[in-house]
Amino acid sequence: MSIETAKPAAAAATEHFFNRELSWLDFNDRVLQEALDARTPLLERLKFAAIFSSNLDEFFMVRISGLIERERAGAAGSAPDGMSPSQQLDAIRVHLARQTDRQHRLFDGELRELMRRHGIFLLDYAALDEPQRSALEAHFSEQVFPVLTPLSVDAGHPFPQMSNLSLNLAVVVEDPATGLRKFARIKVPDTLPRFVALPQGPAEPVWAGVPLEQLIAGNLARLFPGMIVRGHHMFRITRDADFTVREDEAEDLMLAIEEEIGKRRLDGFVCRLEIEGSMPAELRESLMEELEVSGRDVYEFDGLLNLKDLFYFLSLPLPELKDAPWTPVVPARFHAAPDESGEPRATLFDEIRKGDLLVHHPYHSFAATVQEFITQAAHDPQVLAIKLTLYRTSGDSPIVRALVDAAAARKQVAALVELKARFDEENNIAWANRLEDAGAHVVYGVMGLKTHTKIALVVRKEGDALRRYVHVGTGNYNPKTANLYTDLGLFSCRDDLVADVGDLFNYLTGYSRQDAYRKLLVAPLTLRRRMYELIAREMEHARSGAGGHIVAKMNALVDPDMIRHLYDACRAGVRIELVVRGICCLRPGIAGLSENIRVVSVVGRYLEHSRIFRFKNGGADEFYIGSADWMTRNLDQRVEAVAPVEDPAAVRHLEQVLDFLLNDNRHAWDLQPDGRYLQRQPAEGEPERAAQSLLMEGARLGEF
Repeated sequence: MSIETAKPAAAAATEHFFNRELSWLDFNDRVLQEALDARTPLLERLKFAAIFSSNLDEFFMVRISGLIERERAGAAGSAPDGMSPSQQLDAIRVHLARQTDRQHRLFDGELRELMRRHGIFLLDYAALDEPQRSALEAHFSEQVFPVLTPLSVDAGHPFPQMSNLSLNLAVVVEDPATGLRKFARIKVPDTLPRFVALPQGPAEPVWAGVPLEQLIAGNLARLFPGMIVRGHHMFRITRDADFTVREDEAEDLMLAIEEEIGKRRLDGFVCRLEIEGSMPAELRESLMEELEVSGRDVYEFDGLLNLKDLFYFLSLPLPELKDAPWTPVVPARFHAAPDESGEPRATLFDEIRKGDLLVHHPYHSFAATVQEFITQAAHDPQVLAIKLTLYRTSGDSPIVRALVDAAAARKQVAALVELKARFDEENNIAWANRLEDAGAHVVYGVMGLKTHTKIALVVRKEGDALRRYVHVGTGNYNPKTANLYTDLGLFSCRDDLVADVGDLFNYLTGYSRQDAYRKLLVAPLTLRRRMYELIAREMEHARSGAGGHIVAKMNALVDPDMIRHLYDACRAGVRIELVVRGICCLRPGIAGLSENIRVVSVVGRYLEHSRIFRFKNGGADEFYIGSADWMTRNLDQRVEAVAPVEDPAAVRHLEQVLDFLLNDNRHAWDLQPDGRYLQRQPAEGEPERAAQSLLMEGARLGEF
């Protein structure tokens, strides 16, 4: 069979692409729907409302700020959908005005009422009785008042610098001696809990309390003695938090990034101003002028600002209002069972030598698999070297502690720490310093590229030979997110795969122009080209009557040329099924273009983060997993690794995962040709099929 690898994809018109930013907003709406859905337990509904706000914060700090900068620079529409920055910003404003209003109405109405029914009373400070107010005033005096710093604005006091994502009170005070009114700003301390609990007796509600800003507002007289407080209004600002470091000009990359991090908090321009709807026009206009924001960037709300802090209520001891707890399972082959002689098996390496192992988190335990793999390697006297990439990890990372132990034991430890992982730069710099202090070799990757791949390599002396073991994953080496994100990992000691991973580490840590690998698909070197070849092969199978079929699961589908190749494949008769959690710029179901493509998004208890690619190949299916989405940045601007999965048991599990996701009728949404997402519902009498629940049950029963 001949495969055309260099033929460019057919051109597609702008109307054949959805806008990236609006598609992301659609994804966040699906997150909000989990908060709106009465089937979701109450505290989980609060969690999803908080995630909706947290996601928006990052969206404004990175995507909106970037559009504003392009608009100011006079950039024309260059996106595949043809929208200019101004058109996108206008459309985003309309969308968010509707959806954030919906979120606030949900919380202030239905959710607060349900909270009260279950003994959770988020009270208004003004409505407290005298004993309650006395208790909180004492708390204010002891725990809050000493932290506050009122800042006045007048000729002698310039408008104060405000940190990113800060929640503030704008206070209007009057001097009774002169009648002059002045403006003051008080930052609500983010070092204190957002919600202040009242003391509770055994017969009282589960929790009762007030927002911290209301407690501060109720005691403003303490902060402005002798003055008359004429009014107070909440506001919150969001700053541009993206930055670019010119690596070729930076003598010290770590120092350059540390300097940029310091600027992010205070120096980025304000791209969003959130205010209480009751704020007087004069005060609003004054804030807009001082913060240099336009009316399009102002969002008014009635009720609480910053609903991201609703995460607080997940800490309440109310298991009946949360998802049933899940304890990740230790796969059978990772149990330290006795070997044939009855002696206990000391390492995981024995099992990996028997054949590849696939793990699926959070259904499988991260601690007992990936973390144990690195920990055993660190303490195994036969292990000579450990190499690992760190893109994001936890603040108390046992993975990094194991690497420190390995370096202290004089093993060769090489860690590629990605300093440019957005919003994790400080954490990664701290780990890089700790690893270097322990004697590990720490590198920061390839100039001009982010290192996003998730790979680990262990070199072990076994008899007179050296054997290498690898882990290739779809998610970060982070034990915390491993309990929240669905991710896959492949353990292997196959010669071809370990040789590829070894070559990739040499590319990352040294000087190499290698552009060919045996098994791995590596971005930006071979991944795009090989994906095009695999798509072209399915087109040939479809034309020959063997039936072409592609199933791909990813976080986002954005790359225009990849989308054009999928359109070409569809026109050639290939059936294409896509599970895309977030952004999808491909328009399915268009006659003559994409009528044979369907797109499903699953948003549930866990964040769907794994990437799986299946190509039918005339019945000889090929499966791949890895770290790369089909986005331009993943294909061309990051170091990524995608590995083939060939073990029969692992292949069966991937088949089951894709089947569960494609047939989910609880958390799945179908993308329509007009861009709407329709949520599936079980038909009358049809059992509920929630993919994530089915996978938990399968893991519990030891089915994979």
